[in-house]
Amino acid sequence: MKVIGIDPGYERLGIAIVEKPEGKGKETLLFSECFKTSAKTSFPDRLKALGEEFRRLIEEFEPEALSIETIFFTTNQKTAIQVAEARGVLLYEARNHNLSVFEYSPLQIKIAITSYGKADKKQIISMIPKLVHIEKEIEHDDEYDAIATALTHLACHRNS
Repeated sequence: MKVIGIDPGYERLGIAIVEKPEGKGKETLLFSECFKTSAKTSFPDRLKALGEEFRRLIEEFEPEALSIETIFFTTNQKTAIQVAEARGVLLYEARNHNLSVFEYSPLQIKIAITSYGKADKKQIISMIPKLVHIEKEIEHDDEYDAIATALTHLACHRNS
């Protein structure tokens, strides 16, 4: 099973594709990136770029499911609304390609990865290489968050 994990954003979008092996064994990271859009670009064009990159990856890797983090509302409502709009583009593309969609809260992700709901970013980052085979240097926290989101889905659906 292949899952595409997303840490949603419109300036920085964490994307990871993780594959669960048949039988037992460690999951493998097939791809990850922090896809960035420029603040100099109009917001609609940023959404278009996100959708195009996401569609390209779906078509290249053919995942069966999308695992996406729910929005964590901050005090900046404009940012939260724009992240929600970016999520909408991604959800549309996922369903347009017949992917099953699963959403997880930050708490669910922390528990799945570290077994501790109050885990901090360092704890999550330190656990990920223990849970998934990675053959590249991870450059951004957004990538780790996307990997964690994909792993959460696989942990919640072990027998799928």
